Amino acid sequence: MSTKDQLLSHLKEKKGAWVSGELLSNKMMISRSAVWKHIRKLREEGYLIESSPKKGYLFRKSSDLLLAEEIREGLDTKLFGRENIVYLKETDSTNLRARDLAARGAPEGTIVISEKQLSGKGRRGRSWFSPSGKGIYASFILRPAIPPSEAPRIVLTTSVAVAEALLAQIQLKTTIKWPNDILVNRKKIAGILIEIGTEMDVVNYIVVGLGLNVNIPYECFPDEIREEATSVLIETGKIIPRIDLIHGYLKWFEKYYNMFNEGRFEEIVSRWKKFSDIIGRRVMVDLSGKTYVGEVSHIDQDGVLVIKDSSGETHRIFSGDVTLIHDSVD
Repeated sequence: MSTKDQLLSHLKEKKGAWVSGELLSNKMMISRSAVWKHIRKLREEGYLIESSPKKGYLFRKSSDLLLAEEIREGLDTKLFGRENIVYLKETDSTNLRARDLAARGAPEGTIVISEKQLSGKGRRGRSWFSPSGKGIYASFILRPAIPPSEAPRIVLTTSVAVAEALLAQIQLKTTIKWPNDILVNRKKIAGILIEIGTEMDVVNYIVVGLGLNVNIPYECFPDEIREEATSVLIETGKIIPRIDLIHGYLKWFEKYYNMFNEGRFEEIVSRWKKFSDIIGRRVMVDLSGKTYVGEVSHIDQDGVLVIKDSSGETHRIFSGDVTLIHDSVD
């Protein structure tokens, strides 16, 4: 733990009470000027800390930034978020940064999180709107011992974790749109993007990226997506602490990822179906310029969408843009 983090820990222990600079100096064995230097840094990071020449320092409020120490505090996981958190104020894409780390051998559970993305990535080359301090833009590294053909299972696993977190943390009822969108009232609130690194016939790593619209007001969305996107703020009318949502997401993901590794994917699919309304519906699937129309019969053991067209022919869809027939396009 860094000196700054130790100081923060001492202040939090005495939250609501004044702590003298002399006491902090003696306890941490640093000069009082060094204490002041770290206090200023904590303030720059968004912590509300009062100071008085006679009383010392008073911790009032934690930062809303998605800092490593804030993520670790109160976290109910054993792996994800415990170590190897890379925090960035701004980056091109958390998925790109995580891919670089994974290629250099970063361990499973490594998280890259940023306040803002300049080139947030969506599926099929699309971008993800990522305004500073108003969403969750996070990617983490997995190293499951699976063949590449099973990678779509991770998308379903992640989708369920996001849906569970939103339901548990803020009672927000969501719908999962296959393969990677989380909807509220038919508008997108979150998206998932996985990218895979392979060696021969096995997965070397999987990067799981999440973009979640949290405290974004309606008028802040760009015109081209304003009627298609939503946020936690829009749906609840409340500003929600992003740290709480991160804690919930990591907790639920770890639970379902453990189930995945234990060979319990059927249980995950069963839960996925509870959050989705696509089974038995007529859909149109755009797959790189080729279109399929049919009824969704099921999601198979690999997390693949299976549809049956009007001639009775069955198609397994690994990836593509899905539109419900007679529904508006998301």
